[in-house]
Amino acid sequence: MNYILAALQPNVLLPLLISMFFGIFVGGMPGLTATMAVALIIPITYYMPPLAALAMILGASFSSIFAGDIPATFLRIPGTPASGAAVLDGFEMSKKGKGALALSLDLVCSATGGVIGVLLLILVAPPLAKFALKFTNYEYFWLGIFGLSMSAVLSRGNLIKGLSSALLGLLIATIGIDVTTGYPRFTFGSIELMDGIGFIPAMIGLFGISEVLKRIQGSEKDLELPAINEKIKPSLLAAFKIMIKKFFIVIKSAIIGTFVGALPGAGADIAAWVAYGVEKKTSKKSEEFGTGIVEGVIAPTSANNAALGGTWIPALVFGIPGDTITAIVLGAMLMYGLRPGPLIFQENGELIKGLFFIAILIQFLLIVVGYFGIRVYTYFLKMKTSVVLTAVIMFSMIGSYAIRNSYFDIYIMLIFGVIGYLFEKIDVPLAPMILGIILGPMIEDNLRVGLTKTGGNWMPFFTRPISIAFIVLIFFVFFGTYIVKLLKKFL
Repeated sequence: MNYILAALQPNVLLPLLISMFFGIFVGGMPGLTATMAVALIIPITYYMPPLAALAMILGASFSSIFAGDIPATFLRIPGTPASGAAVLDGFEMSKKGKGALALSLDLVCSATGGVIGVLLLILVAPPLAKFALKFTNYEYFWLGIFGLSMSAVLSRGNLIKGLSSALLGLLIATIGIDVTTGYPRFTFGSIELMDGIGFIPAMIGLFGISEVLKRIQGSEKDLELPAINEKIKPSLLAAFKIMIKKFFIVIKSAIIGTFVGALPGAGADIAAWVAYGVEKKTSKKSEEFGTGIVEGVIAPTSANNAALGGTWIPALVFGIPGDTITAIVLGAMLMYGLRPGPLIFQENGELIKGLFFIAILIQFLLIVVGYFGIRVYTYFLKMKTSVVLTAVIMFSMIGSYAIRNSYFDIYIMLIFGVIGYLFEKIDVPLAPMILGIILGPMIEDNLRVGLTKTGGNWMPFFTRPISIAFIVLIFFVFFGTYIVKLLKKFL
């Protein structure tokens, strides 16, 4: 019980609450990621006790991941990469005047998914981490392909357009220095392009700036109206009732999120897309996804917060970061005199128990802090549309610039904004392109390293058990519907 008393001390709780409010602010600003929130928190924690320092890191990461859904729902601009999937149904619900309900669902499902993710972290950390370590380059290649196959699911009935968008994303991901040969590809002599196309400026442009371009096409009278007309009053009770009815989706998505999060390098953004894709593929209402249904809100938001718990599994057990946040955390833990690895549970058992307790506590505090964040954010959205759109462009530019301190990324954002606007005119889905840009490096790097290890032999990609399992899953993503229809016809 000492670890609970230690976690409830004012010198732990007060910094935790401050970090959570800070996370809400950072997550709600387009382009400012949860990783950035944690990176900005680290210097403040230098002279703090390890438990308080790690509590601040956990608080900032969980709250910023949720807060990214606020602009995603109201403005169609993901606040963080993990909120990319939230724009698909959350924004559509907002257009129907149900934005408050969508965000209330986001909040309760984020907290519930987070609890499930942390409980799984506590219960199955060692066995799940050992399984995650069985993933080699061959399995990661197929994981990337499986994630990309979700473009077939996200393409609203038009498979060809969805795959074309995904392939374009893959092509964009090849721009820059070839990691194997060191040779520049598709840079056309530009020094800025040698670093490649950042997916955050691209995502802000595709989803955010394209929406701004659509809005300014309206009449001048529309620009004088409030950006949102609905009365924003989050209804946690209504959201809780819906979540109870759809609790199986929450559990399924949280488990998917935890598993994907436990795979080093995957993270919350990929977890959200995979959970959304799996839910759409297995749902009886698959055709309604992307039109503003609650299932499309519940799945990704349950997964991305659960994935944060998953990322700590390889970090704590083996000292291997699950994502960029835990990569920073591992460095911070060494700074605090902690050594991540199997022995950490023996050498720092009380601290780890306290950390687990705080991670659970954060999910309950998130409901209070998140509710406050939604209310504050909506005051901003009650301003004139012209003012809101101007602010959106300004914050989008700041978010794009802040990642690499590059003006070039602002130009990238604007270019992708125009591309997104034009693609939507011809009904080409944007989500598969973002998936292609995110997963492209992972697919290519693991393919090339795998082939290098085997001297060009492709067989290990097709003969290892986990690889075979992914191949079967990919096959069912594309052809599962047709197989079920054939079986129904003959049985």
